[in-house]
Amino acid sequence: MFAAALYFQLYNPWNIALDYGLVIKRFQVWRLVTNFFFLGPFSFPFACDLIMIARYGVALERGPFDKRTADFLWMLMFGALSLLAMAAVPYLWSPFMGTSVVFMIVYVWSREFPNSRVNIAGVVSFKGFYLPYVLLTLDLMFGVPLKPDIMGMVAGHLYYFLTVLHPLWWKIHSQDSSLVAFWGQGIQVNSPVERNPQAGVAFRGRSFRLNGSTRTSTPVQPQTSTPVQPQTSSGTTTTTQQADGVAFPVGQAGASTILK
Repeated sequence: MFAAALYFQLYNPWNIALDYGLVIKRFQVWRLVTNFFFLGPFSFPFACDLIMIARYGVALERGPFDKRTADFLWMLMFGALSLLAMAAVPYLWSPFMGTSVVFMIVYVWSREFPNSRVNIAGVVSFKGFYLPYVLLTLDLMFGVPLKPDIMGMVAGHLYYFLTVLHPLWWKIHSQDSSLVAFWGQGIQVNSPVERNPQAGVAFRGRSFRLNGSTRTSTPVQPQTSTPVQPQTSSGTTTTTQQADGVAFPVGQAGASTILK
């Protein structure tokens, strides 16, 4: 939006640049926020920044920060505050720090997905952990200033260090979590689909008991009984009576007739 407005010459970009002198003397406090939304005019670096936001920012929202909108918002706020603190040093001052926020997002993504494969133009393939350093090398080759990139990497490392390596202090943003929860953000809207117990299945796997033991269901083999028909020495077949009953009951006179 800011790039499009600049293209049509609707404003002067220095009116939104970071200037601590104007912030303190003339109370132009909007400069503390607006400088992060300016990524430069339409150019190849501007397109690269948009691609990185769409690729790695969305990957963080759908991955580690899924259903954690408050944490994602706090990550961006922490990065902005860290960059503002670093910009207070005259040597590290930069009028626009939107590129630094983009590089911070890329650095956090590289630490969350260190083993993901990244391809550049289908020529170079490497792990996601090395992505910030590869982009830093490309900016060096194309003559892009490296200071905003390095500041973004420092801010991203501070966030990762204080949230993953030493996360004890991270409870201070509980008020932000309550506020975002009040707005209804980060809550699962659709409930998981429940399994229909009446639906048939073609295969049943293992069943787990409460005590932790497992058992494998084995199909019950039908048992068929073949009646044994004893034969006499003369080769004639006799009919035996069972305790529960016989299929073809024969009287004693009939049986004696057959034996004869």
